[in-house]
Amino acid sequence: MALQMRSECERCHAKTPPADAAYICVHECTFCAQCADSLQHVCPNCGGELVRRPRPAPGDA
Repeated sequence: MALQMRSECERCHAKTPPADAAYICVHECTFCAQCADSLQHVCPNCGGELVRRPRPAPGDA
């Protein structure tokens, strides 16, 4: 099952292209690095941990 790779932060709506740093929870809620830091890496929707979203291999983005 592939990740959805959502294209914007759910909090501030900053763009989060697949090759950029973004943070996701187990439900794939997506946040930019700045929002993840200010949320202390806790998803405001489910309370789960926000972890660095894997980046695609070069050429797959």
